[in-house]
Amino acid sequence: MSKKQKLTMIITMLMGGFFGLLNETLLVTALPSIMKDFEISYTQVQWLTTAFLLTNGIVIPLSALVIQRYTTRQVFLVGISIFFLGTLLGGLSPHFATLLVARIIQALGAGIMMPLMMTTILDVFQPHERGKYMGIFGLVIGLAPAIGPTLSGYLVEYFNWRSLFHVVAPIAAVTFLIGFKTIKNVGTTIKVPIDFISVIFSVLGFGGLLYGTSSISEKGFDNPIVLVSMIGGIVLVALFVLRQYRLSTPLLNFAVFKNKQFTVGIIIMGVTMVSMIGSETILPIFVQNLLHRSALDSGLTLLPGAIVMAFMSMTSGALYEKFGPRKLALVGMAIVVITTAYFVVMDEQTSTIMLATVYAIRMVGIALGLIPVMTHTMNQLKPEMNAHGSSMTNTVQQIAGSIGTAALITILSHA
Repeated sequence: MSKKQKLTMIITMLMGGFFGLLNETLLVTALPSIMKDFEISYTQVQWLTTAFLLTNGIVIPLSALVIQRYTTRQVFLVGISIFFLGTLLGGLSPHFATLLVARIIQALGAGIMMPLMMTTILDVFQPHERGKYMGIFGLVIGLAPAIGPTLSGYLVEYFNWRSLFHVVAPIAAVTFLIGFKTIKNVGTTIKVPIDFISVIFSVLGFGGLLYGTSSISEKGFDNPIVLVSMIGGIVLVALFVLRQYRLSTPLLNFAVFKNKQFTVGIIIMGVTMVSMIGSETILPIFVQNLLHRSALDSGLTLLPGAIVMAFMSMTSGALYEKFGPRKLALVGMAIVVITTAYFVVMDEQTSTIMLATVYAIRMVGIALGLIPVMTHTMNQLKPEMNAHGSSMTNTVQQIAGSIGTAALITILSHA
């Protein structure tokens, strides 16, 4: 495959991945409008974000199996098709329940595409080439969720929340057509057997854990349903992990954690995703409901941070080569901790300019704590473990983002 073909294929996948990830936060500034239209509570409306993230977290562990069993073209085209159908349904939803189902369908498609994008980068580029392309991948996973609230704020301000789906649907359709022409098959397919018990453990385990976490704000931590959901989820996830070690062809190969640097990198990325997705969800609600500003204002508050994230992503390859992942991660985490301390003490007197400034600084820390670390982490994998490592990385990121969002909204509900 020529370099031009590789670039064309990666760019097409990045388009699909960008809009898939964009939808993680695209609704956050529209949540107050959706609450009013459907007459629902904070706890209910946050499921539009949480369910998307959770579905991703449930689907992504299965993606290693899918990527191994089916060709690159098949996986991408099916993923973008599912995402398109969910987006189309979202714009036509007459009820909250229908909208929630649409978000889950969207997440199914996005959850298939994201690990494929990372696996393809690992398959077609050598380790010394990956820094630049992982930086572009980092641009997608960082910029897309960060710019979502700004785009959402503009569209909700001048149109309505349904326009968020009407704009994305045709782009998804065009991406399918481009992908049909440009996506080539890379790697080899293996008819890996499907262990349905592992699938059940994964779906119920992660689902129960997040349901329990998200229900704390409404039912209380000592509620029997919450406790059973959380404890049951933890037990089932543990059973899922144990079963993978016993299978000759595991659904998700946890042998990747035998590499210490991979393990540390995964932990850092998980913490970073909690910080990023959590703040992108909470700040628009804070600006609109506590500072009584418009949806556009709440989106613009996050725009400087999105621009900073884009710049840092494009320069991360050079920073990684010069300083290595450890120094960058330490500086990044320090910035995240300091800015988190500010968010803890903000109140009704806080200005949107100060919020935007602190958020932009925070995104510098998140970029330093995510992109170079992700490049270094994925370079630790052997070629045959690329699909499993990619799925593991994306699983941790999505579950961390889901739990972080649920926990922060729970805190906001009690504030």
